[in-house]
Amino acid sequence: MNGIYILANDYVYDQLVALLNSIETNISTTIPICILPYDDRLDKVRSEIAKRPQVSLFENADSIQRWEKFATQAWKSHDRAQKTWRAQSFPEVYRLQMHRKLCCFDGEFEKFVYFDADTLALGSIAPIFQKLDDYDWVANDYQYSSDIKYIFDRPEAELLKVFQPETLKNIFCAGWFASKKGIFIDERLRSLLDSLQSGEADLMALGGPDQSLMNYMVLRGNISYYNFAATGTAPGSHWSSTFEEKEHTLYDKGQRLMYLHYMSIATSAFNRLCQGENVAIPYRDLFLHYRYLNQPELRPAIFAAPKQPHVVSQFVQRKIGNLKYRWRRLINIS
Repeated sequence: MNGIYILANDYVYDQLVALLNSIETNISTTIPICILPYDDRLDKVRSEIAKRPQVSLFENADSIQRWEKFATQAWKSHDRAQKTWRAQSFPEVYRLQMHRKLCCFDGEFEKFVYFDADTLALGSIAPIFQKLDDYDWVANDYQYSSDIKYIFDRPEAELLKVFQPETLKNIFCAGWFASKKGIFIDERLRSLLDSLQSGEADLMALGGPDQSLMNYMVLRGNISYYNFAATGTAPGSHWSSTFEEKEHTLYDKGQRLMYLHYMSIATSAFNRLCQGENVAIPYRDLFLHYRYLNQPELRPAIFAAPKQPHVVSQFVQRKIGNLKYRWRRLINIS
């Protein structure tokens, strides 16, 4: 069985509803969807699941514990990370819950597509599942054309001791990917952990730990890989780009987007928008359309002046700076 995973909790409820509605509209009303719990704040999520027969909650506590243990072991072997996070008064593993997306590999779907909650589904994912017949990992993003230091932040000479140059061209965004159940068997995980603990953990960048670790796992684990965007013909997906909006979807030079990722825009901005604040969010009407698709009477009719005006200027600054990724502004690791 094929399906979709989403990592969510009540804090991202507005974004989750918009994503679920966009999946039902642009992909399928019947494709199974499983919500991975970011934490225990799930009252709204459970209520939403009860309204949608195709949606379930991932409740395998053993799997959650297994992957959090693996992530903890990996990051505890990263001396620079431990020193930096302690200095920042962060937990032992920064954003440990984000690693729960790895539970996808223990779930019920033989093939799956993973969506971060800050995403809108805008087109068919059938080509993704087709590619999974030939590859174990499929991406559709332009992360590979960005600075590698947001994934691996050591000098190139050090990276090339571990990875082939062509392998490093396969870095991907961990907010959207597709794969298969069970590709990380215990033997492969033990081998990866041994390599991490032997010193290779130091290659990983710190600001987005789940993304750094997952890239390491795929590239170091020699997982067969395909990226639609690497063909140079796939449409974009990041909100910083200029797309044409038609009939509640987006087009990039005539090609329909598969999804729009709002990565780097704070969840609080979406929450405040849905509470009636006039918050500047790219493709705002598109988001509001899907958020209130089934509840148009709840959509704010009038938007009050934002209570935190600086958020708008932050969005502008990110766009001007090409909006690299959210971890760049968290930790300086140069």
